[in-house]
Amino acid sequence: MVAPVHDTITRIVRDEWPRVMATLHRDLGDLGAAEDAAQEAAEIALTRWLDDGVPDRPGAWITTVARRRALDRIRRERTGRAKTELLARLERDDLLESPDPTEGLDDSTLQDEQLRLFFGCCHPALSVEAQVALTLRSLGGLTTTEIAGAFLVPEATMAQRLVRAKRKIAAAAIPFRIPDDPESLDRLGAVHQTLYLVFNEGAYASSGDDAIRLDLCAEAIRLARLLLVLVPDDAETRGLLALMLAIDARRGARLDDQGDLVLLEQQDRATWHTGPIREAGTLVDTALRLGRPGPFQIEAAIQVLHDEAETAAATDWREIVVLYDALLHHRPGPVVALNRAVAIGMAVGPERGLVELASLADALDGYHYFHAARAELLTRAGGDAIEIASALDRALALEPAAAERRLLERRRAAL
Repeated sequence: MVAPVHDTITRIVRDEWPRVMATLHRDLGDLGAAEDAAQEAAEIALTRWLDDGVPDRPGAWITTVARRRALDRIRRERTGRAKTELLARLERDDLLESPDPTEGLDDSTLQDEQLRLFFGCCHPALSVEAQVALTLRSLGGLTTTEIAGAFLVPEATMAQRLVRAKRKIAAAAIPFRIPDDPESLDRLGAVHQTLYLVFNEGAYASSGDDAIRLDLCAEAIRLARLLLVLVPDDAETRGLLALMLAIDARRGARLDDQGDLVLLEQQDRATWHTGPIREAGTLVDTALRLGRPGPFQIEAAIQVLHDEAETAAATDWREIVVLYDALLHHRPGPVVALNRAVAIGMAVGPERGLVELASLADALDGYHYFHAARAELLTRAGGDAIEIASALDRALALEPAAAERRLLERRRAAL
């Protein structure tokens, strides 16, 4: 009985985390101090609520405990002018004795504080790895151990990454603020890329034996939902969430009983989740009506077309080609061109797709998906088995992730 209660408490703490962190960061002005205090309070909550039950306002409870712990640490560890000024400010704002740290903060203010956290954690001065780690830690509430496990790196490595990122924030005085337009659009794009990187690592694991990491997918979707609450009129945020939902809806069909990948064409569509598919379609429709098309909206529209086809043969490949043409306009590059070539091969014929692929050979020779796609189109075109085997061998030589390697090896053995 303890385990389900503990899981419920963990979920509540995780749900409250962004608001707690936003409040603490506003009060303390120090990301590291806010994180340490919030984590300590969360650990206390996980223990105490098992005996006392969950309070009526769990977020306020955690924030109150966290702030008291932070203030105790400030009094104990800090010295000099900085300590005096911080304590004076907290006392001036009645934050030292206030029983409810969220009192006087309306939803709009709290949402702004959370958005500032997003922008600060995804600041372009930080490395991509640091942006991901800080976002999962500060807004997702994941522990250092959990983040390290998700990305298959030693805990000490992830801890050092977080410490370096927070030191850089302090040394460079990186601001946690909502940028002014048009800068905010560029910075919001960095937030989108960070969240999609988390999701993509979950949906298409780049390392390790697990082909799909549902915890990372779920965390990315949760944070994308939070971001949409904070910027409800942003079309690309809607597109990002739609893209994640459209892909995640197929999670139950993407692996067989042995944990190996199942290609989209061969998946059992009856196991796809219709709720997320409907939500993704609605999000794409409302995003496009805003009149600000972008790459995530277009990618989401492509995935929704796959989801809505009753059978693989019913897929509207010609419309998908049109969407890839639009995506190339927003995100030109050989990888998008590769996907477009495959779509052309499905819409018009494999021979035409192979012609399109040939123009990408130099740019994508070191990309295993290129050779796997070429092998697939050669097979559909009734090509020479030796040529197909050569393409698969080249793909395997480029060391794909474990699940993809097993799929390619099965195709190679079938020849």
